[in-house]
Amino acid sequence: MTESSTSKSSEVSNIRVPLVEPGTRSELKEIETRIMAERGRVSLLYQVLLNSEPIASGWEQMLTAVRNKTSVPADLREMMILRVAVLNEAQFEFDAHVPHALKAGFPQAKIDLVKSLPISDLFSEKEALLISLTDQMTNNIKVSPTLMDKLSAHYSAKELVEIVATVAAYNMVSRFLVALNIGH
Repeated sequence: MTESSTSKSSEVSNIRVPLVEPGTRSELKEIETRIMAERGRVSLLYQVLLNSEPIASGWEQMLTAVRNKTSVPADLREMMILRVAVLNEAQFEFDAHVPHALKAGFPQAKIDLVKSLPISDLFSEKEALLISLTDQMTNNIKVSPTLMDKLSAHYSAKELVEIVATVAAYNMVSRFLVALNIGH
């Protein structure tokens, strides 16, 4: 067994529910087809989610909307996702989104800085505001009126809803991953 297959084997053996191998349950064909169309593969996360067809289906639709159908710029979306992953200690999520962040033009230097506290001065004003929002939503749940006022000066109501939904959705993702020990 190679080192990478040993690592993958231990990654899978620690998951707290069984994986559903794609193509093994006929009732999941439609959702697996949608996942493949949107994601290009049925990842470890989706192999866990497929234990519940309604959850897998709803999850895929919501996360596709958050990632692919909002006005949130991809670089800022990925920055917020990475920050949520750091705050919730969801390494699997962080690792999965680094390539997306790089593809979106979010530089490696800032990816590295997303991991640190306090946030670096190298982030723009908008980036710093979005990181503050991510931190408050993830750590405190409540967002201060002052921060919301600052965000409202930069973003429309539609954009704010999409930004907050992005942070909220990826808190759900990271907490699911961590609770079921996916990628640990």
